[in-house]
Amino acid sequence: MSKTPPFFRKLRAIGLSLVAAGGVLATTPEALPEIVIRIGGYLIVAGSVMTAVSQAVVKGEE
Repeated sequence: MSKTPPFFRKLRAIGLSLVAAGGVLATTPEALPEIVIRIGGYLIVAGSVMTAVSQAVVKGEE
């Protein structure tokens, strides 16, 4: 139950924001160009990886 360093807590929040923004872009109606929908998918993947890595990092004993 070690604490997560502050930098990685901020990075986790950014990653979750990217996932949310990507989800909005990826699930929009067909009114948007295909490239925007594809970018939404990339944002979901990037945000998921950032969140997973940030969640795995813990502060070690010094």
